[in-house]
Amino acid sequence: MVKVIVAGFKGRMGNTTTHMVIEHKNFELVGVFDPRATEKLLSESNEFSGLDVPVASKLEDIDTNSADVWVDFTSPSSVYGNVKFAIEHGISPVVGTTGMTDDQVAELQKIALTKKIGGLIAPNFGISAVLLMQFAQQAAKYFPNVEIIEMHHDNKLDAPSGTAINTAKLIAEVRTPKEQGNPEEKETLAGARGANYEGMHIHSVRLPGYVAHEQVLFGSEGEALTIRQDSFDRSSFMSGVAVAIEKIQDHDELLVGLEHIL
Repeated sequence: MVKVIVAGFKGRMGNTTTHMVIEHKNFELVGVFDPRATEKLLSESNEFSGLDVPVASKLEDIDTNSADVWVDFTSPSSVYGNVKFAIEHGISPVVGTTGMTDDQVAELQKIALTKKIGGLIAPNFGISAVLLMQFAQQAAKYFPNVEIIEMHHDNKLDAPSGTAINTAKLIAEVRTPKEQGNPEEKETLAGARGANYEGMHIHSVRLPGYVAHEQVLFGSEGEALTIRQDSFDRSSFMSGVAVAIEKIQDHDELLVGLEHIL
């Protein structure tokens, strides 16, 4: 049994993950963490009645000796501290929270390598999103003119999404940086062309009713290619989270991208 702590269990992804861990025959939920928590035991919530799993609202209250894997769906402002805490206490992190800087990720990778702790930071746990990123990288070899549109629910805190940024990074590996569009173009409304990553434009949509969606648009002389993925329900991410929990302790470094363990 893999012993799991879920951080951010009061959020929608954290809640879905908590249920998945409880229902999975090879996992044991040994703790949950959320700064908003007022309970001491998970059973105090009607949703989890009968489950006497410890609840912590502060990192120092967590029993780190009983856990193998730390699953993090918290917030961009706290994820770095949470993951550093997990690694330093010998717990393998599986991180779905986006918003960390490249420097923060590099620092965490350095600590994990020193301690030989396996971990995963995944911009997206959906298999369709992983495939979209891989397909987009292949297409960019032949279609260097590209823009990205990502669409999420209106409560998402960071923009662009981690998936969109990772898509752009993968494309940049095979694409010579170039500015797209008319070199004389001017925005009559600031931000109209979106964020700029090495000449690629990224556009973020935030609307109620959406969950997580992305389009990568390629244009060339006389033709166009659109690659799109849609996640309609958070349950679609759980197969990827489960695979990560099962496999991450087989590694001794902090990886970025679900494709590394599939």
